Amino acid sequence: MKIPAACALILAFLISAPAMGNSKVFLVKTTDRSAGIRLLLKASPLPELAGKKVVIKPNFNSNDPYPATTHLDTLRIVIEMVKEKGPRSITIIERSGMGNTEKLLKSRGVAALAEKMDVRLVDLDRLPKDEWVKKGESGTHWHHGYLVPKLLLAADYVINLPCLKTHRFGGDFTLSLKNNVGTVAKADGIYNYMWELHTSPDQRLMIAEINKDIPCDLVIMDGIKSFITGGPDKGDLAEPSLLLLSTDRVAIDAVGVAILRSYNTTAKVSSGRIFDQEQIKRAAELGIGVDSPARIELVPIGSKAEKSARELSSLLSAQ
Repeated sequence: MKIPAACALILAFLISAPAMGNSKVFLVKTTDRSAGIRLLLKASPLPELAGKKVVIKPNFNSNDPYPATTHLDTLRIVIEMVKEKGPRSITIIERSGMGNTEKLLKSRGVAALAEKMDVRLVDLDRLPKDEWVKKGESGTHWHHGYLVPKLLLAADYVINLPCLKTHRFGGDFTLSLKNNVGTVAKADGIYNYMWELHTSPDQRLMIAEINKDIPCDLVIMDGIKSFITGGPDKGDLAEPSLLLLSTDRVAIDAVGVAILRSYNTTAKVSSGRIFDQEQIKRAAELGIGVDSPARIELVPIGSKAEKSARELSSLLSAQ
């Protein structure tokens, strides 16, 4: 049977067109972390985690209070909700970039929280050499690749808990993609990967590139408060009063940049299209998440979040 020309054209388009779905970013307007995170996880529930190994990566890069570091309430509430799913294990992992990780985790109350909630806490600075895997030796801007912990690669479910802030040391902003820098090794013998990263003109590309080898199933971003200049440890403070959730690092970081742009943030974060920001553009190129604002579906929870969703949607699509 002969197919009409118009139908043939439509059929050819459908066959050749890439399968592109949208990524949802849920947001709630609140200053109540407990209620807000529970609303997010009601709208986008955790999967069944019975018998699964769960890894949580918070942001404890420096010995400074939120929003420099993950609020302890955010970490506690997420652990509580994961525990309700009956996982085999929950492990918090961290490597601090601006201080001694072990001392910092004690000082910020993470060690005490982990002990109280009976979850494992792993200081990646103390992880033996045979517990790392070399990745990124080709196809990246890293000269010698980077080391990723085996326990992270072996996890069944990984949760990323970034803050919302700018980054004055060359990253421009530090959201979920940048938070994963704290999962890779600082050094291998005398070679210092972090020195390479922070002195490279390709730093933002390198941040994106590690994410192709780092699993992530869920991001919950705490934007109740934010550094809109400076960062990651200190800066000018804004209070967006937003909590966000997504399974897509690129999508949620793009929305994070839009939130920063809604305040008087830095010139670098404000310039150009959001998807031309180097972290986001490179991550999209690598298939880590969506490749355009058109593929981001903002899902406001409650009437208070609807206005924010409209404003952020406009900022995402701005040319």
